Amino acid sequence: MSVIDQQASANAAAPQQPQAGATREQVLESAARAQVAAAGLAQLTRSVKDRALLAMADALLDRRAEILAANEQDVQTAIVAGTPESLVDRLRLNASRVDGMVSGLRELAGLPDPVGTVVRGSVLPNGLHLTQVRVPLGVVAIIYEARPNVTVDATGIALKAGNAALLRGSASAYQSNRVLVGILADAAVAAGLPVDAVQLVPGTDRESVRHLMTARGLVDVIIPRGGAGLIQAVVNGSTVPVIETGVGNCHVYVDQAADARMALEILVNSKARRPSVCNAAETLLVHADAAAAFLPAAVAALREAGVRVHADAAVIDIVGDVPGVVPATAEDFDTEFLSLDIAAAVVPDLNAAIEHINRHGTGHTEAIVTASLSAAEEFVARIDAAAVMVNASTAFTDGAEFGFGAEIGISTQKLHARGPMGLEELTSTKYVVIGHGQIRASS
Repeated sequence: MSVIDQQASANAAAPQQPQAGATREQVLESAARAQVAAAGLAQLTRSVKDRALLAMADALLDRRAEILAANEQDVQTAIVAGTPESLVDRLRLNASRVDGMVSGLRELAGLPDPVGTVVRGSVLPNGLHLTQVRVPLGVVAIIYEARPNVTVDATGIALKAGNAALLRGSASAYQSNRVLVGILADAAVAAGLPVDAVQLVPGTDRESVRHLMTARGLVDVIIPRGGAGLIQAVVNGSTVPVIETGVGNCHVYVDQAADARMALEILVNSKARRPSVCNAAETLLVHADAAAAFLPAAVAALREAGVRVHADAAVIDIVGDVPGVVPATAEDFDTEFLSLDIAAAVVPDLNAAIEHINRHGTGHTEAIVTASLSAAEEFVARIDAAAVMVNASTAFTDGAEFGFGAEIGISTQKLHARGPMGLEELTSTKYVVIGHGQIRASS
């Protein structure tokens, strides 16, 4: 079956088995067609793109039952395979999560179009008019694990920013992604977007990923979303530029000047609200002067939320031998659990907390709870992360919470984009120079 036939049959009612092996030619053909679509997308007005986003949102609602049926196939397959519940949760869709995807697309339609925005401009001494304007990146490939909602979020934000989207989800979400991409593609074309503006990359094995990562010249940028293994494999193996995202070994540091009630609420929300996401807290650090009073209440609150505490010796000395507390290993403090587990340690002071975080953290989100302005300012100044929270939950590192609309990921690198990647982060810039016959003098 050709790539074109695959795309055309994406809406077939009967379940389709994933095409495990895809040739390099098939993947490059898909990327080449995306490149053609990207050229057309770059010229579209905001009204056309917004109309397409709203049409896609309506289509998701109209066909929600079909989406949930396909997702149930993926979920049951994962359960039979013995997939951990935390990963099944990342895979599972329900009516509320579909509604969330719909809301994300509608919010995107209401946001300003970044394409064509003037970043800066001036008239040079020689009379040339110089402007720097935002332009689409082109073909954006997203390689991601489990979460089918990424299919919708990534498509929406890529298209709004004028980019073609190449989606390579995991085999575990194949049925969900197949149906979602078919729905989105149909609605987009009907609303005036180019054919192939959104595509599911053929193949579900590692070779298809490798073909995509080496499609330099056809794919402009790759964004990996998933665990550390996936991200490092893409970063280290790609010849296409990569924006590194996702891994979140996030910390909550409770300072000696913290309000205990506030700290408890922030800690539990950061860890237990949704433990399988990258902005969930994975380590609790407590100032030694606050530890004796705070830790027993913290452990009790975490246990009530179903969280197991991997505690260092100092924590165990304070809380004793209680259910739900296990001795921490050295590896625990470098672990993104993505489950109802958290590492915990006592630190002698603010400086030790900062050093611990910068040594073990992944540059995602770090939080301090304190009533001390000087402690907060030092923490903010010295912590090396995309987002730093002062007296707030790590759960707020999110494009929607920041007012960006649906995000494509949390960038943990320092070049091009850092933190929640909204519409502007899915653009580049070009310089437009307008003159009236100026020529440059010989040197």
